[in-house]
Amino acid sequence: MKRLFILSSILSIVLLGSCIKNENPVFTNSVVEFDAAAYNANASGLTYPILTRVPGYGRAASTADPLLTRNSPGIKKFRVNLIGAQFPTDTKVFYTVFTGTTATENVHYKKLSGQVTIPANSSFGELEVEILNPGANAPATRDLNLQITGGESGITSSVNYRIISLRIAQ
Repeated sequence: MKRLFILSSILSIVLLGSCIKNENPVFTNSVVEFDAAAYNANASGLTYPILTRVPGYGRAASTADPLLTRNSPGIKKFRVNLIGAQFPTDTKVFYTVFTGTTATENVHYKKLSGQVTIPANSSFGELEVEILNPGANAPATRDLNLQITGGESGITSSVNYRIISLRIAQ
């Protein structure tokens, strides 16, 4: 009986053991995304969030964050994250004003450069948007939709987190 137990134990080790090499997956691409899109929920029926506040980095917007309004004009910063290996030189990421924008350039926001620089050996860049005060007779809200389109050195934009909408209260 003892021999049968030992034999069955050896047989089960041989048959059920594994000699398959476990290969660790390595991410070799470079992708960029809006930090605010990754931490804030998408608006109902849309594939991106609509922000009414300037969120802190690495977290969702809260009531403690400053509002996006004509009464608080000035430069607002939104972080762009690089996912993948860092580059030894400054790298440019490109963005554009996206479909559905109701804000008017040089009325509700100042002309945008269309690019963000991620410094050498860094995973983060900052997109700056200057909010303007068009006056008291402006409509209730205006949306400024921004989309990352890609970047230098083969950088692509994240499918899920490439768009944010800034709702500027008037």
